[in-house]
Order: sequence, then C-alpha cells, then structure tokens
Amino acid sequence: MITRFLISGMDRRGLAFLAIVAALALLVPLANLALPEGSPAHVSTATMSLWGKYLCFALLALSLDLVWGYCGILSLGHGAFFALGGYAMGMYLMRQIGSRGVYGNPVLPDFMVFLNWQELPWYWWGFSSFPFAMLMVVLVPGLLAFVFGWFAFRSRVTGVYLSIITQALTYALLLAFFRNDMGFGGNNGLTDFKDIIGFNVQAQGTRAALFSASCAMLIAGFLIARGIVSSKLGKVVIAIRDAESRTRFLGYRVDRFKLFVFTVSACMAGIAGALYVPQVGIINPSEFAPANSIETVIWVAVGGRGTLVGAALGAVVVNWAKTLFTSGMMAPYWLFALGALFVGVTLFMPKGILGTAQDLWQRRRRRAPLPAAEPAPAE
Repeated sequence: MITRFLISGMDRRGLAFLAIVAALALLVPLANLALPEGSPAHVSTATMSLWGKYLCFALLALSLDLVWGYCGILSLGHGAFFALGGYAMGMYLMRQIGSRGVYGNPVLPDFMVFLNWQELPWYWWGFSSFPFAMLMVVLVPGLLAFVFGWFAFRSRVTGVYLSIITQALTYALLLAFFRNDMGFGGNNGLTDFKDIIGFNVQAQGTRAALFSASCAMLIAGFLIARGIVSSKLGKVVIAIRDAESRTRFLGYRVDRFKLFVFTVSACMAGIAGALYVPQVGIINPSEFAPANSIETVIWVAVGGRGTLVGAALGAVVVNWAKTLFTSGMMAPYWLFALGALFVGVTLFMPKGILGTAQDLWQRRRRRAPLPAAEPAPAE
C-alpha cells in the first residue's frame, strides 16, 4: 500500500529515473562480476566504485533539494550531516579491524594506541554492532538537525542569516574534528578498513554490493522525498517557500513543518555519507569543509532546483566533469570552471538542466502545427 501511494501519480520523469537507477543496480554489478575483463561490456571495480560515489553524492543533492527547492531553506551545512553519517560508518569499520591493526590492539584503533589512549571512549561503545552503527548513521545527523532547527526556526531565522549559521556550524565541526583529543583520528581521520558485516571491504563482490546498496538508497530517498512533497504536508511546505508570512497568518505552525523537513533531509544526508565511506576507504575532517556544502548547492542548481530528479542528475554530471577535468591539464582551473558553471547556470539556465530541457520541450510542442481537420463527408 505504501509503495502504491509513493508511485501513484508519478510523472514520466520520475518513473524513468527509478527505472534507470534500478537498471544500474542490476546491470553494473553483473557487468563487473559476470563478464571477463577483456569483454567490451565489462565494468571495472574502480569504475563501479567511482560511480557508486557519484550515487552517494546524488542522494546528498536530493536531500538538499528537499529543503532548498521545496521549503526554501538554503542550507550551507549539509556537508556536516553527510560527514557525521560517514564518521558513524567509519567508527563501525574501525572496530571491525580488531587485532589486525598495526599495533595489534584488539580494542583500541591504531590512532588511539599511537596517541597513548588507555581505554576506548564511551561514545565508541556499541559501534562494534552493525545495527547500532546504522542507527547512529541516521540518529546523529537527525538529532543535530533537530536541535539546530528547533532553535533557528522558532527564532524565525531565515534567508541569508540562516545560510550563514549553517555554514558556521559546519566550520565549527571541522575545527572540532581536527583535534586529536576528540577521539576521531584528528587530521588523518579514519581509514585502513578491513571488513563490513564480515566481508572484505576491498573484495570485488563487496564493492558490487555497496554499489547496489547505493542505488537502492537513492531510490528509497527519492520515493521518500517525493512522498513528502506530493502530500498535503508538501503543499504546505511549498507554500512556506513561496509566502512564509502568509502561510503563518493562515494558522500553520511554520517552524514545525520546516523542522520536520530539515530533520528528514539531514537523515538522508547521513545515509549518503555512510555509503560513501566504505567505497572511498577514508573519512577525515575535510568532509566538513564549507566548500563541500557550497559545492552541493551548485549540484542542485545545475541539475534543477525543486525537481528532485534534477538534483541527482546535477550531482552526477558535475562530479563526472570534476573527475574528467581534475586528472589533466585543467586540474588547477577546476574551481574556476565550477564557479563559472554556477554563474552561467544562474544567469542563463535558472531552472537548471532538467527545468530548461522541460521548458524547451513544452515550447516545441506549442509551436508544432496542429493536424489539419478532415473535410466533412458530402451529403
């Protein structure tokens, strides 16, 4: 019943998106595991992991589009929720190393032994359990978003002021996680992972499973986001975006609606970070950098704000271009190109790739000549 509710009334764009992602979840791992390396259709493990990373970024962009595109909250701190989910997964993966670390300590991670820690901090307890770690992946970013949003939205902080505060929150977390005494690996972060739920994290089959899991979570995130924006709650959220004062005047508790959407979005970003870490193999404080959150905003703007599908598309396109241009002569100029792309999209394609393409298609259909009416039969 829930699935029928989420899919019913979905436009062709959404159905095509779901079909493409579902096909990728099946075909890419199959092309990696079943086809020999000499086959032209073979997908290498490195390529699969790279595109798995793109899918995690697509889920992050989709979570931002939910709050920015539909609720009008321009968050410049979504990278913090992404990184917190990644650290929760990283802590679980570090606990799975056990005595196979450099120092052979069955309880303490290598960086704690190096820094002369005598016992495991209390906030690391429980991370040897996969279900507990997955709960923390959702709970920690969601709780931070709830507490932050409760104070910010009740105080009616909006617009650029809210954006600056979210960016300040991200920067504060960046400085905190850089400290060695925080117990998160300091500047080096968490790395050298071995296993995930008993499987070698570097194994080809595990990489394929992580790719499929990324596809599955992207589909689930899209369905949840679409279910929210297409419901009665979503209509109120869109009204808040377009006319917050008028919506409040009509009697709606605006702060509660914004808090709900912001918290759900943060949980989705945390899941994206958790899937990102085992595929990349490291999580460090640089993931909290404000530039990462700003770059996520660019993904959404390029793909199409307020479309969900466009946000995911923008994340994949921009990161694919980043991979392409940062591996050659254009590497020193990538940030300039990214800035120019954002300015160009803002000026010439304010609706992003998807919105602009949709407008061009509708304009073309309007200009198409109508079929000539058949003459009436003679009596």
